[in-house]
Amino acid sequence: MSGGASTTRCARQRRHHDPRSSSPSSPRTSGLPVLKVAVVGHTNTGKTSLLRTLTRDAGFGEVSDRPGTTRHVEETVLLVDGRPLVELYDTPGLEDSIGLLETLEAARTDRRTDWVDVIREMLDGPEGRGRFEQEAKALRQVLASDIALYVIDARDRVLGKHRDELEILARCARPVVPVLNFVASPDARTEDWRRQLTRLNLHAIAEFDTVVLNEAAEQRLFEKMQTLSDPFRPTLEALIADRTRRREELVEGASERVSELLIDVAAYVRTVPEQDDPMTAVAPMQHAVREREQQCVTELLELFRFRADDFEADALPITDGKWGFDLFSTAALRRFGIKAGGGAAAGGLAGLAIDAMTGGLSLGAAAMLGATIGAVWSSLGEHGQRLVDVFRGYTQLRVRDETLRLLAVRQLELAEALLRRGHASQETLRLAAGASTDIATNIGAGHERWATDALPEELVEARSHPEWSRLSANDQGMAPGDSGRAAVCHALRRRITRDLLAADLLTAEHLTANRSDTSGISSASGT
Repeated sequence: MSGGASTTRCARQRRHHDPRSSSPSSPRTSGLPVLKVAVVGHTNTGKTSLLRTLTRDAGFGEVSDRPGTTRHVEETVLLVDGRPLVELYDTPGLEDSIGLLETLEAARTDRRTDWVDVIREMLDGPEGRGRFEQEAKALRQVLASDIALYVIDARDRVLGKHRDELEILARCARPVVPVLNFVASPDARTEDWRRQLTRLNLHAIAEFDTVVLNEAAEQRLFEKMQTLSDPFRPTLEALIADRTRRREELVEGASERVSELLIDVAAYVRTVPEQDDPMTAVAPMQHAVREREQQCVTELLELFRFRADDFEADALPITDGKWGFDLFSTAALRRFGIKAGGGAAAGGLAGLAIDAMTGGLSLGAAAMLGATIGAVWSSLGEHGQRLVDVFRGYTQLRVRDETLRLLAVRQLELAEALLRRGHASQETLRLAAGASTDIATNIGAGHERWATDALPEELVEARSHPEWSRLSANDQGMAPGDSGRAAVCHALRRRITRDLLAADLLTAEHLTANRSDTSGISSASGT
């Protein structure tokens, strides 16, 4: 880690390693200079929160409402193609900028002395190791960096201490980008801050919110940094391109997990003796489907690097990584706008159905149809085994279409919410369903057809292939067949990817067009 000796000794080095960017260095990043960024500001403005969101690392540093939570310089690194391109340094808050500025003013006895030299002398003296120890850690890192991000809690009033902090940073002779944090809050004083910053000749101002992940706002932040650090323009361009690629990879990964779930459940069949009460097979079948959905939820949370307790919402009822509404309940269907068919959620068969071809057809009736069926047997194809089951006195249980739609809508809405979720909130994120124009009203806006239209042809095809389901295979103690499954799953994945990308674009445009639309999202302050 570069920087002064004192900084190196007191810094806790934390290399941010993202497995999605861990490939060997490529020609895209070869020879690019490493950009060193100091993140500074008053205490409790969200400096650590900003780094959590930029690194997609909810475990970086410590976030608390207590002032002065960060007491040392902490380093994290952004990788592109496995190579560190941006070093980010989280610094202690500037607690006594008024006193520090007065001390610097008094120390400059010769007006021809550069302010940088005055600051360095103060840092090496008793004041830098005593009264202004915390401020000194931040200033040392600013001097050792190429650019500084000055983080502002946009909900605060503009005070003299803020002007003093900016004056001190200006005297460090490093480019400074003011970052207005928590701009999604209804209490944000964004325009007041912009006016004051321009009066201080700071025009490259970025707006950000560390709990609402807005890719466009993040890109604009990097672009503001580019305007003030021209030698590192190629570095930041590579970072922006990498973020775009990784966003696409996240969408692809989410689509793959959701499509695998839907194929497994659509193809799932349990065959039971006709003379037995089919209700005896209902409970284990429902349990298997619930467990498979929970596996998908867990995989999505891990894909987006969230913990099970990071997400909770009124509009999206997930607590401790589990859905609040049971999959096989009429309440869940209503909540997600899915109209239940006749008997879709009635009694013990909620969410399941007796196969229309075999259910209710007695063995005697099947025998009477034997001659006719035998005459056209060669044309039955995939339905042949189902008729064999009829003759043997068996019937089949399958998951209803309504339940499949519910599975799809729930997973797609979760994926959309995770695409928007920042990694900085110290409390669980709540999407307020009651806000009239909040972001929650857009959740699932692009998935109405999943709730109301007929099933996609890929799932209809899967219905005819029980061997495609891992759940069916588990019941029968065999490995799932893959004949044709991969192609159908790929087609379904492309369909889901299109839906997620369209919803992601719609949300980004919504956030950009009107920041106040996110007023239903509560954001916790952080260090």
